[in-house]
Amino acid sequence: MKNTTLVLGASLKENRYSNRAVKLLDNKGFSVRAIGNKEGSINAIKIVTEKLMLKDIDTVTLYLSAKNQVTYYDYILSLNVNRVIFNPGTENSEFKNLLEENGVKTEVACTLVLLSTGQY
Repeated sequence: MKNTTLVLGASLKENRYSNRAVKLLDNKGFSVRAIGNKEGSINAIKIVTEKLMLKDIDTVTLYLSAKNQVTYYDYILSLNVNRVIFNPGTENSEFKNLLEENGVKTEVACTLVLLSTGQY
């Protein structure tokens, strides 16, 4: 699947930005995968809790604090993604530098704003 986005830190709580991002990505026709702390579904998108070896992930959009990202460094690098988006509150210069050293584009931006303004 081309242009697949992995939402990392997906939440079942409807008031969470990660939940809104899954819905908006889905509504705009993007293929979406989601990893969170609790299994469930947002729209028809299943949230899983384990680090599955996913194929063809173009973008990872982060909804995890910097300290909670550490256990995902190797996992995200293993996915060979093109881009990682650090949403507000997820900024992490250590991980950003590591990604860029490995040829991954990074953005410090809000996925919801990027989608709403056609910049995604």
